[in-house]
Amino acid sequence: MTTVKSDLPAPCVHLIGAGPGDPDLLTIKALRLMQTADVVVYDRLVSPDILDMVRAGTPLIYAGKAAADHHMPQAEINQLLVKLAKAGRRVVRLKGGDPYVFGRGSEETEFLARSGVTFEVVPGVTAASGCTAAAGIPLTHRGLATGVRFVTGHCRADVELDLNWDSLADPDTTLVFYMGLANLPQIAEKLTAAGLSAATPAAAIMSGTTPQQKVVLGTLADLPHKAVAAGLRAPVLTVIGKVVSLAALLHLGFLDEDAPAAASTERAGAT
Repeated sequence: MTTVKSDLPAPCVHLIGAGPGDPDLLTIKALRLMQTADVVVYDRLVSPDILDMVRAGTPLIYAGKAAADHHMPQAEINQLLVKLAKAGRRVVRLKGGDPYVFGRGSEETEFLARSGVTFEVVPGVTAASGCTAAAGIPLTHRGLATGVRFVTGHCRADVELDLNWDSLADPDTTLVFYMGLANLPQIAEKLTAAGLSAATPAAAIMSGTTPQQKVVLGTLADLPHKAVAAGLRAPVLTVIGKVVSLAALLHLGFLDEDAPAAASTERAGAT
């Protein structure tokens, strides 16, 4: 029987969220398990600084995936985790962000469960909260956003995003698109066609929380062009909503010099 609890004995697979990149955002539990693992299987978005925190001498197995470039297919990763665990190893499966937020972690734990392998999920700081905080963008703010939605911005090659655009085009909701850099023009076009104002503040955050972080601010209409002009490359998180207007006031010093001035936070009902 599969169990999910803390301090599990080996053999076991610990599915760990490594956070958005800054090693200081690792949880204490994640660090403890990384330093006691027999083997670590890690993804592309796990930063070198975080890998340096794995116990010296521990075997590291790269299982990264990028768009149209899967170093190790998901089915092969699933089988590898089962094989390592059944060989008696304490396995750390290290994934960027949180393993259950667009990290395919649930696919891996489902396979482990069906294979009779004990596992534990260790949550991590997901990119939506970590990267936006570092860029000075609150996900919610009284008078600006009453909710937030995490949305995939990526799909299979040559296939349009199949999303409920009418539902997403809510001016009182913050939208956070993961993996959406290549589809930014489509996202902007679809949301505008669904009724969201083209003037809605928007931001693209590259390599959030790391020394390479770069933030580009604009509107729903011009962000696709600005992202290309700034030379952004994956990983990029896209944020759309009125809360982005606070970035120039609340940022930590990462914004471009031509960032627009922060909008007033005064709204009806705010105190």
